[in-house]
Amino acid sequence: MNLTIESLKAAGAFTGAPVAKDITWKIGDEEFTSTVYVRRAGYESVVSDIASKRCESDPLAGRIASSICDAEGREIFSPDDITGEADPERGPLSHGLVMELMRVMGEVNGAGKTKS
Repeated sequence: MNLTIESLKAAGAFTGAPVAKDITWKIGDEEFTSTVYVRRAGYESVVSDIASKRCESDPLAGRIASSICDAEGREIFSPDDITGEADPERGPLSHGLVMELMRVMGEVNGAGKTKS
């Protein structure tokens, strides 16, 4: 196979459009539901991983920020929004929400699945 845009498209080498996922999380006794868009792991994830390594920032926050986006694929969080550093008064994202975001990121990217 010659490496061309067409051959890469045929092989599924591009991440495509973000995937809509429904999430539910709790804060105390209150339950919240939302639809989020998850970008498949690709270039943005690699850049985020390298940047967090170089800046010694939180790699998980970087991965969430590069994966969770709007329907058009634009990031909606910065890593600092996730860790709470963007607004110390607001604080970090809640545990339940972070766990739900990680769950759908894993689903979209096939984490834990083995090939048969």
